[in-house]
Amino acid sequence: MPTGTDCTSCPLRQLALFTAMSAEELAFMRQFKTGEVSLKKGATILSQGEGSPVLYTVLSGLGTRSVLLEDGRRQVINFVFPGDFLGLQAGIMGEMKHTVTAATPMVLCTFARSRVWELFTRQPERAYDLTWIAAMEEHFLGETVVTLGQRDATERMAWALVRIWRRLSALGLCREDRAVLPFRQHDLADALGLSLVHANRVLGALRRAGLAELARGILRMRNHAALSALAGLPAEAEERRPIL
Repeated sequence: MPTGTDCTSCPLRQLALFTAMSAEELAFMRQFKTGEVSLKKGATILSQGEGSPVLYTVLSGLGTRSVLLEDGRRQVINFVFPGDFLGLQAGIMGEMKHTVTAATPMVLCTFARSRVWELFTRQPERAYDLTWIAAMEEHFLGETVVTLGQRDATERMAWALVRIWRRLSALGLCREDRAVLPFRQHDLADALGLSLVHANRVLGALRRAGLAELARGILRMRNHAALSALAGLPAEAEERRPIL
């Protein structure tokens, strides 16, 4: 049995956000997991262009995914939350197409890349979950492209804040109307295709309108319904998802 959190007492499995595992699936995951690793803020988890013998599930902490362009510019593409599965690109394609960095101290469950095929041969339900995760990432990428192409700056920021808030809320990381949000405003602006100045201007407008406020690493949700309407998002909870 690997050291660290036992899968039977995983705090994430207790959340309604994640689908339940059968007894057989749970037993498999207990022996499939190889251990845990703790990382400091700013640590690189996976590097663009490199392979990795290890795959991860985020047990705690937040991170960013980014792509480094040939001229040295860095583009944030999205954010990492507890329950996310990391390294699937390296596991299937042989190398990462983006970099994953810890935005806070993080704890990651580890799995051997060499054993991924066991999911397909021994646990087809778990293999389906892995496929679902990949499909959801593709769907989110498509939604992001639509946001960058069709939503204006205010709508983009509203969309991002609502998406982030709903995920944090589903993870039990919100306290009343506020949540710690460690992502730099520069990273948020970058992910939305905005300059830092423009992003700060939009955040100021949302604050004055009484919709949301982001300052000193704290996100305050003033009017979730109105902000969701501005973003063009239906008023619904986060979709339940599998966890590996």
